[in-house]
Amino acid sequence: MKILSVNAGSSSLKFTLFELPEKKELISGTFEKIGIGNSFYTIKLNGEKIKREVDLKNHEDAVKHLMDELLENKVVENLDELDGIGHRLVHGGQKFSESVIINDEVLKAATECIELAPIHNPANITGISAFMSALPNIPQVAVFDTAFHQSMDREDYLYGVPYEWYEKYGVRRYGFHGTSHRYVYKTICEEFKNDKLKVINCHIGNGSSLCAINAGKVLHTTMGFTPLAGVIMGTRSGDIDPSMIPFIMKKENKTCEQVIDDLNKKSGLLGISGVSSDSRDIEDGIENGNDRCMLANDMLCKSVANYIAVYNNMLGGADVITFTAGLGENSKLTRETIGSLISSLGVVIDKEKNDVRGKFTKISGDDSKIPVYIVPTNEELMIAEDTYELIK
Repeated sequence: MKILSVNAGSSSLKFTLFELPEKKELISGTFEKIGIGNSFYTIKLNGEKIKREVDLKNHEDAVKHLMDELLENKVVENLDELDGIGHRLVHGGQKFSESVIINDEVLKAATECIELAPIHNPANITGISAFMSALPNIPQVAVFDTAFHQSMDREDYLYGVPYEWYEKYGVRRYGFHGTSHRYVYKTICEEFKNDKLKVINCHIGNGSSLCAINAGKVLHTTMGFTPLAGVIMGTRSGDIDPSMIPFIMKKENKTCEQVIDDLNKKSGLLGISGVSSDSRDIEDGIENGNDRCMLANDMLCKSVANYIAVYNNMLGGADVITFTAGLGENSKLTRETIGSLISSLGVVIDKEKNDVRGKFTKISGDDSKIPVYIVPTNEELMIAEDTYELIK
């Protein structure tokens, strides 16, 4: 089956076409600056990268160009060869604990979740509408970032706030990156030939979250009601004392929304280092003796290590620790530093094995009580596989 995996942003659209169940990637690409001028798209096909500058007024234009590329490059002879389209949806609220075939009821429920994800869900829904308009006879599937975390128990997803807030407004821990966490868990279980593993997955990138998983059930995840909670990230603060918000509002003469914006976009590695949100720039700063870059990296690594320790306790001892996403897959410094901070758990990182980027590999020493792996994530493939399973 040919399955198209789609991730629509407010001004972008990313896609990958897979042949399943072979997991063969046929073509991929990204449309950028949709509706804001100077738009273009790039595609990757047969190892070649092609860039085209085109006028993209809306997502419908992007879909039309995508369909044209599939036909012109003979990826498909006709569009009827597409068997299904899977869409990333950031928020499914409490309504969706698994991926579903899209119908009017699903779209209505996703629209109702816009207040929980006001930036992402509208863009995701726009992408869905564009594909449904262009290809109305092809089954389309919604894959929710929040779905995997719906298996958490009530005492783990509720906050210590008035219970009425949960009943009336759905205030609770939702968690994000669920598609990535699920893919990594599935992959490491296949490696160990055991689908009952106790895993701590560290998805560390510009946005970061950890997840404690026991036999496929999420016990806890670091992101919360929004993606702002948890560990320090590229530009996000992670956990803070909420009383800080009105304090800064008064001191800086800012609105609540402005302070939240600062916590989302001007904090984390960027805010601490004053240099960049990119870990590569932080590591360059460390090499040049920049104290605040050292501080930023130390704070990030310590926040991750502390959650690993907590999650190891929740799991009653993890079977394996996995690293994924941008930093997790590519920063040997980050992995080594975190490993040194959890040595009390018996974790030993092998420096030679750890000297690797973006490759599935075991990086812990033979004397490590908990094995540690790099597992490159592939959310696009997870979306495609869910779509395949639902429509086959």
